[in-house]
Amino acid sequence: MLLAIDIGNTTVALGVFQEKKLVKDWRLRTEKDKTSDEYGIDLLNLLRFSGLEAAEIRSVIISSVVPPITPIFQNLSQSLFQTRALVVGPGLKTGMPILYENPLEVGADRIVAAVAAYGKYGGPCIVVDFGTATTFDAVSSQGEYLGGAIAPGIQISAEALYLKTAKLPRIEIKKTQKAIGKTTVASMQSGLYFGYIGLISNIIDEIKKEMGGGKTRVISTGGFAEQITPEVRSIDSCEPHLVLEGLRILYEKNKP
Repeated sequence: MLLAIDIGNTTVALGVFQEKKLVKDWRLRTEKDKTSDEYGIDLLNLLRFSGLEAAEIRSVIISSVVPPITPIFQNLSQSLFQTRALVVGPGLKTGMPILYENPLEVGADRIVAAVAAYGKYGGPCIVVDFGTATTFDAVSSQGEYLGGAIAPGIQISAEALYLKTAKLPRIEIKKTQKAIGKTTVASMQSGLYFGYIGLISNIIDEIKKEMGGGKTRVISTGGFAEQITPEVRSIDSCEPHLVLEGLRILYEKNKP
């Protein structure tokens, strides 16, 4: 079995694959001060509660946008599963030309998601990843990574309102029945939710124009994808496990 690990700023997504089938997946909170032993206990407990044993994991692949945590999971791969983890980065074959001015600047998760989207749907396509930040990644019909856009995630926006104002409260992110709020909380929820949908829709439209304006498939993924996707008419598909699937594809391209 293959263990795929995607280390994000807010959560660590983990998935176990039996060949091409995702048999189990989990999310852990990303905690930079957590020790290797603590993450190891969490990981072993997740496996055991799911009826899996560490000995069944034969391979590990990692993508990470949190450099201090990457070595922890590399060490866990060696100590728990007796295997050296593949890490997405320079030297790993992706099969996708990166047409960024500096390819090293592109987050590993963005490339992994782009590879998965192109592998499943072909191109041209756009991936919208609703993570800590919301990223938009464009892939050409030839499978080239063209670049994209980065916007604040909806949770970051909500926290900014709370932290940077004297009287506005921390709120739950949810769709309101009406755009005109009758309370402070409802007004904040309306502004965040409907404003965010407008932001997503407009960026997608602008990227499509620059890609030639033809039929371009738009795929969403990430923590808020299932909540936001139904509200954005230009999104064609929601793939909650897109990055994990991309890690599986990259492992197949690079396995020893």
